[in-house]
Amino acid sequence: MTIINSVFTWFMKKRIHQIELFMKYPNEVQQEWLNRLITDAEDTEWGKQYHYNSIKTFRDYQERVPLQTYDTLKPYIERMLEGEQNVLWPSEVRWFAKSSGTTSDRSKFIPVSPEALEECHFKGGKDMLTLYCNNRPDTQLFTGKSLTLGGSHQIGQLNADISFGDLSAVIMKNLPMWAEFYRTPDLDIALLENFEEKIEKMAHATKDVNVTALSGVPTWNILLFKRILEITGKDNLLEVWPNLELYFHGAVNFTPYREQFKKLIPSESMYYLETYNASEGFFGIQDLEEPGEMLLMLDYGIFYEFLPLENLHDEHPHTLSLDEVELNKNYALIISTNAGLWRYMIGDTIRFTSLNPYRIQITGRTKHFINAFGEEVIIDNAERALDEACRQTGAIIRDYTAAPIYFSDSKSGGHEWIIEFEKKPAEFDRFVDLLDETLRKVNSDYDAKRFKDMALCRPSVHDAPSGTFISWMKNRGKFGGQNKVPRLANNREYVDSILEMME
Repeated sequence: MTIINSVFTWFMKKRIHQIELFMKYPNEVQQEWLNRLITDAEDTEWGKQYHYNSIKTFRDYQERVPLQTYDTLKPYIERMLEGEQNVLWPSEVRWFAKSSGTTSDRSKFIPVSPEALEECHFKGGKDMLTLYCNNRPDTQLFTGKSLTLGGSHQIGQLNADISFGDLSAVIMKNLPMWAEFYRTPDLDIALLENFEEKIEKMAHATKDVNVTALSGVPTWNILLFKRILEITGKDNLLEVWPNLELYFHGAVNFTPYREQFKKLIPSESMYYLETYNASEGFFGIQDLEEPGEMLLMLDYGIFYEFLPLENLHDEHPHTLSLDEVELNKNYALIISTNAGLWRYMIGDTIRFTSLNPYRIQITGRTKHFINAFGEEVIIDNAERALDEACRQTGAIIRDYTAAPIYFSDSKSGGHEWIIEFEKKPAEFDRFVDLLDETLRKVNSDYDAKRFKDMALCRPSVHDAPSGTFISWMKNRGKFGGQNKVPRLANNREYVDSILEMME
């Protein structure tokens, strides 16, 4: 296995030269991809509708094609789900990633073309390994197996040839043979739809496997890990998998989970690698050993545009190309892809931490924020404040959500938080004060509204019993897979339903 490990490591490193190339010539690479996407789609129904054959520049493209959301593309996608081809993209689209949709209860079906699988998702998977091997040349990763806790696979009912499922399931069903060889457990377990049954069978199937890498949504991974420790009677995962060295994580901010993982995997050499892999595409990978930012991947068949957050609700919002962005400003991410998503607003917000090369942080969702009083609190603000409050009080957070408290006749408005702790703060009131103080430091709008409690009062924080969020997600039919707890909401839908359950 050591020889095989050396061969795989060498092979992965060969890709570094190509990555360095798009880091050096980012705008040229992006322009090349825009030209290629438009040319490839000229003869599709969409391409003919917007006269792609006469688009010559980025400005032409901006003026010709309106910004899109899932709702505007839905009529086209529904026809594709019934088997119609050459609608949004020229190649045969037979797979769809079913997104749970964190901003609504509606499921979204995102087309996954053969090009998107090969040039985007698979390429991103290989590049995760490439960048890791580059940073850890002495890795023994390929001497063992990678455990991925993903979603479930289903066959589409509208057409016998159409398949859909969570993105992780779509990828697993199409993995090349070499990648399947290094994955555990078997697909019949990995793709089980009943998540509790999956956890139980995965725990038993993998406890005696030489697992060297893990990946998945942290919330659900923790459930699996704790079940494995219960079955084996071990104190931590290194006693189960002594060669464990890497965890790929994404989908949610890892900061609230970091302390839990340190307890489960007590090793200073454990490597945590952040990725930005959505149903719509693979966008970013952490390329530096220190966490906190990801390299924007520019040669995956995706053309990027960036909409300044302050212009989000303009009637005709003006987007920026890569060479026009600025550091530390929040942008809504707009993509055009080799699966037929055109000027598509995916609902995420990012900011650039570096312009040479282009590195980003995810700052939240365009619909996940609290702005009931002009305070404009985004997920990034919330998690920086929670991190500071935890650091100073010794607390560890398992899950949380927050929403506004509306004005009443006798009281100002405020924010109401429901937090489930893995380890409770030593002083609960101090935790709340630190949360509030840090929010004031990182968000001047929040600070202004908190002045003398005129618009916003001190936050109200509920200490939720253990298991609250898991039970709530089960009740909503959002248990497991790629489902995530909604962090912030500008209404009380989530908070009120959790409080009602806690009574």
